[in-house]
Amino acid sequence: MPNDALMELVSRLNGKVIISSEITKIDLENIDLNSLIAGITKRFEESGASILGKKELSEILAGFGEKKEPIQIVEVLSSAGFKPTAKDVSSKFRIRETKAERVSSGVSDFVDHFQDRFRKLRDIIRSHGNGFSGMIGSIEGIKQYMDGREIVLVGMIYDRIVTKKGHLLVTIEDESGTAKVLFIKPARKLKDSANELFDSATKLARDDVIAVKGKLSNPFIIANKMLWPDIPIHPMHTTEEDIAIAFVSDLHIGHRLFMEKQFGKFLEWLNGGVDNRKDLAAKVKYIVIAGDLVDGIGIYPEQEKELNITDIYRQYSVFFDFLKSIPDYIEIFAMPGNHDAVQRAEPQPRIGNCFLKDFAQENVHLVSSPCYLNLHGVRVLAYHGTSLDSIIHNVSGCSYGLPAEAAKEALRRRHLSPIYGNNVIVPSKTDAMVIDEVPDILHMGHIHKNGIDEYHGTTVLNSGTWQDRTSYQIKQGHIPSPALLPVFETKILRTSLIDFNIA
Repeated sequence: MPNDALMELVSRLNGKVIISSEITKIDLENIDLNSLIAGITKRFEESGASILGKKELSEILAGFGEKKEPIQIVEVLSSAGFKPTAKDVSSKFRIRETKAERVSSGVSDFVDHFQDRFRKLRDIIRSHGNGFSGMIGSIEGIKQYMDGREIVLVGMIYDRIVTKKGHLLVTIEDESGTAKVLFIKPARKLKDSANELFDSATKLARDDVIAVKGKLSNPFIIANKMLWPDIPIHPMHTTEEDIAIAFVSDLHIGHRLFMEKQFGKFLEWLNGGVDNRKDLAAKVKYIVIAGDLVDGIGIYPEQEKELNITDIYRQYSVFFDFLKSIPDYIEIFAMPGNHDAVQRAEPQPRIGNCFLKDFAQENVHLVSSPCYLNLHGVRVLAYHGTSLDSIIHNVSGCSYGLPAEAAKEALRRRHLSPIYGNNVIVPSKTDAMVIDEVPDILHMGHIHKNGIDEYHGTTVLNSGTWQDRTSYQIKQGHIPSPALLPVFETKILRTSLIDFNIA
């Protein structure tokens, strides 16, 4: 800490915690400020107290683990008497990775990219029907119709504004031109089609592709119906075998707040060494890890101050050491996230072989993000979830506390990164982020918050994190839910959360 560490601590905790006068600059020497604030905040949120004295500071630092190294579980022995039923089930899986064609990233490449997205989503919308038959081939074709004519057309959102009267005016476009669509705000808030239409329209964001039905009233189309690309209502695939899939993400190995004890308990649980739901541990046949395997290097300013492993190869070495403790009858699928050592632009390729070194296990499969997995006939779409930030910031009704709601918006749009500008994309001639296959399970991570829901027959889940609350999350008021493992039973279609938080 700098010499004025005490003053900075007082300033940053102002209004939250009172710093006792008995604490001096000497007490704060060689202590990382961000980590200390995280520890103080966590303690006082739990206790309800508001004064930090020497006693409290000493207790926080005692459990702070400033120089701790992550444990390395080289081997976890199976518990005596533990009989994993999944061991007797043969693996049956298919992997479909997403790849992007390398281009020059010029203007024409972005044009090709968005035209491909538009065409794919337009075709999906046209396949739905739902009273939207007879669509006009292009926006340019509107010119041949008179006012009062009801039309149906598909377009991509270019812009949207709220009028003085509270109506929503949306500009849509296709290859031929633009059109202005007016969504009338109902006079009264009732449960009827007019309110449902307007509420749905308030969720529109730039680059969404929709179908609109309405009457021409030059220069507008007065909307009376709207249709998303959306996934259809469908039955979920089940398995005859009584097996389970465990979902993991956001380990952040290398960061000092990686919860190695809790993750170690998870590994013990897989081997029958933890009493909590041993019956479910015995069923685990597949594990899907949705990115941020390690914390990385240089991801954000001054990150090195928060790391206890400052070598990226060492971070991955520890990660692979953990995987060695997972029984070999369990198939593991691991993809990158925005902290991993691959390109930031999406879709992201699999982790490079240079980080594997001499690690080689037949049951460990490095895959892209996103990736489609067929596990015993159950279709899993796994994606790290970087786009959840932009969805939460731009779509009403979404928040960091409800990650499943944001994931459902991606399904509604049939696109994993629907809002351009917040996430870096590879502008290839084909848009690989379009959801062209309806999943039984959509698995995301990234925002460190568990969430489980169902949408049109698809189980939507966010697997949370294995990292404790960071100083950045404290500033943002975001409360993660670490060390809670979602496990999905494929025969009875049930998701359970196993809590590995320990004292």
